[in-house]
Amino acid sequence: MALFDKISENGHWLIRLSLASIFLFHGFIKFPMAEMMAQGMGMPLMMIYMLATMEIVGGVFILAGAIFNELLTRIAGGIFTVTMAGAIMMVHWPQWSFVASESHPMGGMEFQLLTLLISILFLAGGNSVFATASE
Repeated sequence: MALFDKISENGHWLIRLSLASIFLFHGFIKFPMAEMMAQGMGMPLMMIYMLATMEIVGGVFILAGAIFNELLTRIAGGIFTVTMAGAIMMVHWPQWSFVASESHPMGGMEFQLLTLLISILFLAGGNSVFATASE
């Protein structure tokens, strides 16, 4: 059981690192393709830059929140929740599907939905989401 206790104590890093890597990657990649994205999505260029910045800040905050301050974790959860809710409503909802098909060759939005729900978990629970029952 000691092994599972150790994993339980540090398991939040697996989720934090994966969530941070998703948003850091998507944030940084938006900068060189911002004009193309703005035109393709019919959004002002400044909105793309704001979105990219939010994703990068959220990625840093979700990691820093575990070390420095729970508020950073909650802020990151809020940033990610707004980002993913917007992405689902603007891009993925019109293509609703959970499976790959002829009309949805890349599959559905299960990834986006999972990312949204994990983001809500961090927003609502902060660092205590991963607190053990014995604490």
